[in-house]
Amino acid sequence: MSPEPLGPGRSEDPAQLFLDMLAAERGAAANTLAAYRRDLDDYCGYLAQEGLVPDEAEAEHVRAYIASLEPRGLKASSAARRLSCIRGFHRFLYAEGLSDTDPTAPVAAPRRAKGLPKILSVAEVDRLLATARERVEVSGENRAEARAAARMLCLLELLYATGLRVSELVALPRSAAATRERYLVVKGKGGRERLVPLTDLAREAMRIHVAHLQAEGTWLFPAESESGHLTRQAFARDLKVAAAAAGLRPDRVSPHVLRHAFASHLLQNGADLRIVQELLGHADISTTQIYTHVLDERLKNMVRDLHPLNDSDDAREIVITSANSP
Repeated sequence: MSPEPLGPGRSEDPAQLFLDMLAAERGAAANTLAAYRRDLDDYCGYLAQEGLVPDEAEAEHVRAYIASLEPRGLKASSAARRLSCIRGFHRFLYAEGLSDTDPTAPVAAPRRAKGLPKILSVAEVDRLLATARERVEVSGENRAEARAAARMLCLLELLYATGLRVSELVALPRSAAATRERYLVVKGKGGRERLVPLTDLAREAMRIHVAHLQAEGTWLFPAESESGHLTRQAFARDLKVAAAAAGLRPDRVSPHVLRHAFASHLLQNGADLRIVQELLGHADISTTQIYTHVLDERLKNMVRDLHPLNDSDDAREIVITSANSP
């Protein structure tokens, strides 16, 4: 039986059918759906230029599209992410009987170097937080400045205490500040709920921030935006200013860098990789394993400090080469 055609006579948009499935069955977030929409629009536009519709694509067309991304300035990591989207799209079409093949099956992902996540040292995070606290203290009677300073301190304390994704952080409800518990219940990717810890400093920062809010509302960080709360982009922009005030290079500081710092600093202090996986909300341990460079260094230091050979003149350098398993 031939698949139902997806050509010009077909009323449904195959990309939209795929996105609807992701939203309904996998609980994909709005940001994820928007990114997939952009990727699929670009891919389907490329196919249209070749005179093709998605169910007519073959492996050579997918490879040619991926190859076309590099001259356009996309890094291998971005091309690999886009291929992942396209692969899911074609698998969906095949599973739904809308295409008789999956052209992405034989297509290999672009090779990409495994870079270590950018992080800040404990001292640098301390400096960032200390500067934010000082700004709250010196804001004085200027209400607008005091409100902005309290909000930034609250954002920083919460982010470093919990390791939340920036999309989770800016969308926290106002009720989070009223909790008497030492943790928050956060709904992450795919609608999965998890517990994240709250430090006393984070709880106090929330109390101060809420005291500066002018009216009752739904969000902990309200803003005049389409969503009604602070946007990721606005927070990232303000964070650059806070970093510069703390004497840090703004290009080294972002919300995601602070999330990396949360995870790396926990591991440096002996936390189990599985626990960090749960706190970050990673569905797969392989995602958390980007932090194993921290474990490598910790194990090397442990051997250097504790191994009996290091007490003798004949001590040999012992190199730890495997800390990649959880």
